[in-house]
Amino acid sequence: MDTFSQRHGFKPKREIMQIESMNQDLRNSLWNVLVLLVWEKLEKYYQDYGPIDYSSLGQDFEVNEIKSLIWLLWFSHFKQTLDTLTGVWTLDFKFIKTLFFKYQWHEVYDFLEFIATNYKSNAQLEKFIDLCNHVLEREMSGYRFIGSIITPITSETEIKAIEEALASEDKLALVSQHINTAITHLSRKENPDYRNSIKESISAVESICRLIANDNKTTLGKALNIIEKQQKVALNGLLKEAYSKLYGYTSGAEGIRHALLDESNLDFEDAKFMLVSCSAFINYLKGKAIQTGIEFKNQQPE
Repeated sequence: MDTFSQRHGFKPKREIMQIESMNQDLRNSLWNVLVLLVWEKLEKYYQDYGPIDYSSLGQDFEVNEIKSLIWLLWFSHFKQTLDTLTGVWTLDFKFIKTLFFKYQWHEVYDFLEFIATNYKSNAQLEKFIDLCNHVLEREMSGYRFIGSIITPITSETEIKAIEEALASEDKLALVSQHINTAITHLSRKENPDYRNSIKESISAVESICRLIANDNKTTLGKALNIIEKQQKVALNGLLKEAYSKLYGYTSGAEGIRHALLDESNLDFEDAKFMLVSCSAFINYLKGKAIQTGIEFKNQQPE
């Protein structure tokens, strides 16, 4: 849920999804992952900085890993002269940190990819990627590690669909309310509620269909039938069928609206898909309704 400061306007609410930006919370959190899983190990072995001896790994394997990573950072990523690599942890660490917090948002992802690609400790690398993905999800980034590559999981088009569904006039306030609640459930830092996020996304579609059908008590499936039979708007048959089935899934005996559903089966991707899909369908219905001259009547919150 939103914090006190966000609810009362003292602090802006978080973005729906961070696509071409990176707020301070996300940047700080990614740096903390580096501190916990990379820099602490570097500090432990950062001494006697000489050539890397690949011929004698043995007990020094971990030491050589760390040396290899830092040399590669200087040589291939920072592209600094090697004589600026002091071998004194406090100095070299300060250099790395200063660059990291000056980077553009996309350069931070370049840096993380470089670490993931060149860090040779498989056990540590797996932890690094898992924790990065946890932070990226928690802070609503539009990207995730897949293997050692950071990949977009959403697009600007999807974000615009959600924002358009939110930007409804007063007569569609209830639709916007459901979409906003779906976003709130999805974006909770602690214990995101995917089940209720999906429920709210579907409820938003149901609300606009009730408005178009002029029946505040009907279900989504029946509202779609009314819209089609009375030719209130010209619905694409495949879309109507798809959303009718979707509503059937969420309202069935083991659907989203019933406690029998095993919530562990739901994840971020499920809830995000439903949010984006329902937002797009709402925008489609709004456009069709406007084309046919439908004036939405005020609808009171349920």
